[in-house]
Amino acid sequence: MSWIVSLPCTRAEAEALSGEIPALDAAPEAPVVVTREIDEEAGQWQLDAYMDDQPGAALLKLLQSLVPSAKGAKPVVAELPEEDWVTLSQQGLEPVQAGRFFVHTSSHADRVPAGATPFLIDASQAFGTGGHDTTAGCLAMLDRLARQGVSPRNIADIGTGTGLLAFAAMALWPRARTIASDIDPASIFVTRDNAAINGVPLGRGGGRLAVAVAPGTDHASIRHRAPYDLVIANILAGPLITLAPDIASVTARGGRAILAGLIARQMEPVLAAYRAQGFRLVARGGSADWPCLLLEKRRRHGYRRKERAFHRTDPADASFGSW
Repeated sequence: MSWIVSLPCTRAEAEALSGEIPALDAAPEAPVVVTREIDEEAGQWQLDAYMDDQPGAALLKLLQSLVPSAKGAKPVVAELPEEDWVTLSQQGLEPVQAGRFFVHTSSHADRVPAGATPFLIDASQAFGTGGHDTTAGCLAMLDRLARQGVSPRNIADIGTGTGLLAFAAMALWPRARTIASDIDPASIFVTRDNAAINGVPLGRGGGRLAVAVAPGTDHASIRHRAPYDLVIANILAGPLITLAPDIASVTARGGRAILAGLIARQMEPVLAAYRAQGFRLVARGGSADWPCLLLEKRRRHGYRRKERAFHRTDPADASFGSW
C-alpha cells in the first residue's frame, strides 16, 4: 500500500514548491510532492504528498511547515490501493506546449499533437518538468531563437534540473556541442535517465550531451569547452546575480544568455549585474510574474573578462534564493 497527504495552500506556496524542497531532501524517505489548482475563481490550491509508508507525526509536521497558510488545518491522510503512485502523482501535471515543444508525463503520452517536438519528463526531485512558467518561458525563448535563424554551435545549460532545456536546445541545433550541469548530483542522474528515455545521446562531441556536477560554471569540462555562444540558466535570482561574472567569462563575444527563475520584481537587480559584465537585454519573454530574459554579450567585452558583480542581492531577502 501507499499513502497520500493533502493540505490546502496558496498559489504562491504552490509556485515555491515547484522547485527544490531542501527541507524534504533531509527526510529519510522523501515523498513526491505535487501541487494543483482546486478552484481557479477562489484561488484555492492543494498540496499532495505521495509516499510508500504511512506518514508519521514528524513528516506530517514537516509537510505542514511547507504551507504556512494552512496553519491549524488538519492534514488529510489516506491510504491508496496497490497502484503506481508515481503515475498517480503525475495525473495533476498537465502537458505543456511552449513553442514547438510538447512536454508531458507518461500518463499523457497519447496526447502529443501532430508536428510537435515531444519530451517525456516524469515527475522527480529535480526541477524542470516544463510545468513551471520559468521552464516554459525558456522553451519558448529557445524556439524563438531558432525561428529567428540563430544557430549556436556551443551550448551550456547551467542548473539543468531534469535536462529538459538542454534536450530542447539539442533538438533545435542537433550539431551543436552541449553540456548540462547542476550543483545537485541527483539532478545529473535524473538527466541521464531522461536522456535515455528521450533518445538523447550522451557524450562529448557534437550532437551529444555532456553532463557535469558543478556549482555554476566551476568545472574543468565547462571551462575547457568555453566560450559558449548560448548559455541557459534557469535557477534563482540570487545565484543568477552571483554567477554573473562567471557566466560572462564563459560566454563568447556576441553570445547569448537565457536567464530565468526570477520573479518580476527581481528583474532589475539581475539585469544590473549582467549589464556590469557587458550584456544587454535583447528580449523579455515568459509570463508577467516569471520573466525570461534574453541577453547578448557586447562584442567590445573580451572573452574571459571577469569583474566583480556590484549589484548584489540583499542578504535578508530570502526570495532571491541561494545555492
